[in-house]
Amino acid sequence: MSNITIYSSAYCPFCIRALRLLDSKQVPYQLVSVDGKPAVRRKMAEKAGRTSVPQIWIGKRHVGGCDELYALEREGKLDPLIAETH
Repeated sequence: MSNITIYSSAYCPFCIRALRLLDSKQVPYQLVSVDGKPAVRRKMAEKAGRTSVPQIWIGKRHVGGCDELYALEREGKLDPLIAETH
């Protein structure tokens, strides 16, 4: 099982961007679709405190959304965080 979990929607451009970044790093992740699944979206919102997608966890750390993921990448903190969990 992957240590990265992403709650997403198939039509969300921010989700697509976040997945593209993780795919470029060739790291496995668990994708949880919220499309047409209000109970799954509700569970995500309870865990994240947010209702928007994507919501990303690396290990037990809630990273946030796409902007936060890319901020970690720009700051050089994403690779070390991923390495901690693999």
